[in-house]
Amino acid sequence: MIALEHELALPVQPQPVAVPVWAWLVVALAILTLFALTMANSTALARGGTVLHEFFHDARHFVGVPCH
Repeated sequence: MIALEHELALPVQPQPVAVPVWAWLVVALAILTLFALTMANSTALARGGTVLHEFFHDARHFVGVPCH
C-alpha cells in the first residue's frame, strides 16, 4: 500500500467558536424562564402558573433538590 502525504499531516488545532450576543441573550432568557417556572410561587405566571409551578415543584423533589 502506498502512503499518501496527506495522511501524515500534523493534527489540526481547534479554533475558538464565536458565540453571537443573541445566543447569550436566549440562554439568559431561558434561565430566567426556568427560574420563574420552578422557584416563583406562580406570581410570574398568573392563573396557569399554579399547575406549572406544581409540576416543576414535584420534579424538584424527584431529582432530590431541597425546596422547603
